[in-house]
Amino acid sequence: MTWLYFDWSTPEQGGRRSNWVRSWTVWRYFKDYFPIHLIKTCNLDPTHNYIFGFHPHGVLVAGAFGNFCTNYSDFEELFPGFTAYLHVLPFWFRCPLFREYLMTSGSVSVSKKSVSHVLSKEGGGNISVIVLGGAEESLDAHPGKFTLFIRQRKGFVKIALTHGASLVPVFSFGENELFKQVNNPEGSWLRTVQEKLQKIMGFALPLFHARGIFQYNFGLMPYRKPIHTVVGRPIPVHQTLDPSAEQIEALHQTYLEELRELFEAHKREYGVPEHETLIFK
Repeated sequence: MTWLYFDWSTPEQGGRRSNWVRSWTVWRYFKDYFPIHLIKTCNLDPTHNYIFGFHPHGVLVAGAFGNFCTNYSDFEELFPGFTAYLHVLPFWFRCPLFREYLMTSGSVSVSKKSVSHVLSKEGGGNISVIVLGGAEESLDAHPGKFTLFIRQRKGFVKIALTHGASLVPVFSFGENELFKQVNNPEGSWLRTVQEKLQKIMGFALPLFHARGIFQYNFGLMPYRKPIHTVVGRPIPVHQTLDPSAEQIEALHQTYLEELRELFEAHKREYGVPEHETLIFK
């Protein structure tokens, strides 16, 4: 508890990553199990800082972890000169011991202070990876569905404007295919309970299932479905220390359009039917 007291702010100050932990052999097996792929569509300038908006959340956020929290992805080859920070719920950094383990992967808090710290690096080269749909979106992580909770998420836009950090939409094809969930349509008793628990605890509890270790009928092991995390083109952002509501709304709308364009441009390549499209909530 004494250590926790003195170290409380570390997850908001860049964390404490460990190349040794990020290089554990288990992460190579983790990446190859699905497998997980990282695809770049545009070069980024390492003298700038960026916000990667990651979609969808899925149940595990496996694509975000595999690509940005281990040394076995192609991140360093595709984006030389960059350091990626995956922002996660502050709740996890209140858990003694687990918080230390989590920080070794390069994960940091998703608080405003933490994101600002990453984007404040002089000379650029930092990437804040934010799973914008959050815990709420995980409740809609059903196979074949592409529902994103993004319409009311505008805090990341304001921070991007404040720091002049370019926004980059990222879509992870296959993320929602790893698990099945107990049917929980909006308005059902299960969804109501899940939403109430999420408001109380800060994180969601999707009732998911997939396969077992030695059989494919039932278990908590994710299905072996390929994940293709596609990084879109950056949206230039002019630094505005005190952005207006109109500026935030305009940039948010531009981001939604770029995200939809990224999805439409690559969906056929990764097995998404032609008639499927993104649903923004």
